[in-house]
Formats: sequence, structure tokens, C-alpha cells
Amino acid sequence: MKRTSTWVASLALPVMVAMLLVLAGSPSVTANDQPSAAAAEVKIDNFSFGPQTLTVAVGATVTWTNRDDIPHTVVSTDGVFKSKVRDTDEKFSYTFDKAGTYPYFCSIHPKMTGTVVVQ
Repeated sequence: MKRTSTWVASLALPVMVAMLLVLAGSPSVTANDQPSAAAAEVKIDNFSFGPQTLTVAVGATVTWTNRDDIPHTVVSTDGVFKSKVRDTDEKFSYTFDKAGTYPYFCSIHPKMTGTVVVQ
């Protein structure tokens, strides 16, 4: 009996190491397969951006969707991004690659403003 338990114990460590090596090499657990950043949504409705201030991680893509019955734009005050005129249900997306604060507005209705904070 003692010989069997020693034999089983001597196999346990190599088997565990082999399992870890297989798992470590598995594509499902590598960091590169994970999404680099999340996506975020801003709704344009009733002459406003919602949420008015949005905080996202570096690398996140923000998508604005016009839910209003009239056209709007999404224009960065510092020229980083600028959409064409978006009609009802049309979208505009931008990926933020640098940390910072990005104020924006609708060029058709300049009182409509919003901010994306990238951390």
C-alpha cells in the first residue's frame, strides 16, 4: 500500500505541472484575446446628449446615436473628432486612444454640449 501511495504522489506534481502548461498555452486564457477596452453609448435626444459627461478607459469606443427627430452633429471643441450630420437613428463612433477631457457640441445646435473623460 505504501508503494502505491508513493507512486501516486510522485505522479501528482508532474501531472499538475503539465496541466498548468497546457492551460497557459491555451488561447482562451491569453491576455491578448481579451477586449482592450469597453464600448460606451451616448444617446442624442430632446436636444441633449445623454449622459452629458461620460467617463471611459483609454482605447474605448464611444458611439453617439441620434434618437431625435431632427439632425445633429458631434464635434470636438479641440478638433479631435467631427461627425457628419446624423439623421434619426444614425450613429457616429470614435475611439479614444489618449487620456484627457474631450468637450464636444452639436454644430447645428451649439447649446447642446457634452464631455468625454478618458482615463
